[in-house]
Amino acid sequence: MLRWFENFASRHGAFDLRVRAGGLAATADDGALAEASLPFAREYDGPPDVPAFADAADFSISWGVLLVRKGGFAVASLHGRAILLSKVGQRHVQGRTKAGGQSQQRFSRRRDNQARQAYEAAAEHAHRILVREAPRPVGALVCGGDRSAVEAVLSDPRLERLSVVRTEPWLDVPDPRRAVLDKAIADGRSVAVTITERVPDVTL
Repeated sequence: MLRWFENFASRHGAFDLRVRAGGLAATADDGALAEASLPFAREYDGPPDVPAFADAADFSISWGVLLVRKGGFAVASLHGRAILLSKVGQRHVQGRTKAGGQSQQRFSRRRDNQARQAYEAAAEHAHRILVREAPRPVGALVCGGDRSAVEAVLSDPRLERLSVVRTEPWLDVPDPRRAVLDKAIADGRSVAVTITERVPDVTL
């Protein structure tokens, strides 16, 4: 975090810091604005100071990751950076077809059934890893993949008490594999920074 703001200063000049909307905002000499937000949608209420913000971002919490697409799922229970339990699984769901008529209807029903079974399997493992066997209660759940697929899994009543992090950025991931899960874990607990560049005035 400290290095990031040093690089920001080297590109845009000295900056002023202030706490705004639960995050840390830096306005540079050239008008560029960097807004940093804590992981898990936590609000920052400390001083306008980079080391203090970095300390607030580096905290331990029991949390989870749930990634779902039609091609598979990945779920993990963590404490801080340590993975306590995890599971990655793949389920086959047929793609769309251009066939029409009764063939199209049969294909759609089969595809819907495959998707439902895939989501039920993902929900079963999510319940086991995030609820039933979780060494500690999961305080925040970061999700990614296909939004409708994630919502289908989270509709399982056994997962209704999980505290889902609803803010952006959404983890837009490909079909979950181990490497995809590992990257999602790193992204899920990272500080999110949005940079707005100042558009130079143009004289005609």
